[in-house]
Amino acid sequence: MLEDVRENVEVKKLIETSNDCLKQLGYTEHGLRHVSYVSKTTANILTALGYDKRTVELGAIAGWIHDIGNAINRAHHGLTGAVLAYDILIRMGMDAGEASKIIGAIGSHEEETGMPISEISAALILADKSDAHRSRVRRHTADRKDIHDRVNLAIKKNYLAVDSAKKIIRLVILMDDSSATIEILQIYLSPMALSEKAAAYLGYWFELVINGNVINRRRPATDVKRKAGETEVSED
Repeated sequence: MLEDVRENVEVKKLIETSNDCLKQLGYTEHGLRHVSYVSKTTANILTALGYDKRTVELGAIAGWIHDIGNAINRAHHGLTGAVLAYDILIRMGMDAGEASKIIGAIGSHEEETGMPISEISAALILADKSDAHRSRVRRHTADRKDIHDRVNLAIKKNYLAVDSAKKIIRLVILMDDSSATIEILQIYLSPMALSEKAAAYLGYWFELVINGNVINRRRPATDVKRKAGETEVSED
């Protein structure tokens, strides 16, 4: 279960080390806050789409350990993380078939090498790529002029929602004028393209809404308020 994985000493150390390594490289937060968000949001997506409880649990586990490969190297961290995860899960007593589903999702979540290959994989991609927010910016880098920090600091609120009636998975972002839409697209274009593929795998359309404007669809948003039939699935 997720709680078993969360309490595993190896997993804790790998998450801690991964976050420390990325801190040295100047990346935004990838520690407990991020993995908790991705774990919960992956589970919420699968729940909203009607998947069974065990699939939801496996998605939550995948979300919790999806970034442990960063302890080795940022490049291809999904692939190395999958290898690390399989060994840990098997030693913990998980069924090999279930462990294989989890590592398939972990190994496929990077935009450089990944593609949605299962419902767990698709939900993990959507959850991971939706985590853009000022709370991810590290205090010691908040005053630098890096575009990643500038964009994330500008984001006041975001949420990911499933609109079952219209078959849309919608990421809504509200940002102030300390950054611009063109900047968020510069750094999030590849993740958003992968999110479109992930939503399509699940039979949905991915819609990106920034300050009330639908970025990837030729249809204006009437407002950014939650719509009827729409279920928020992201969790801070």
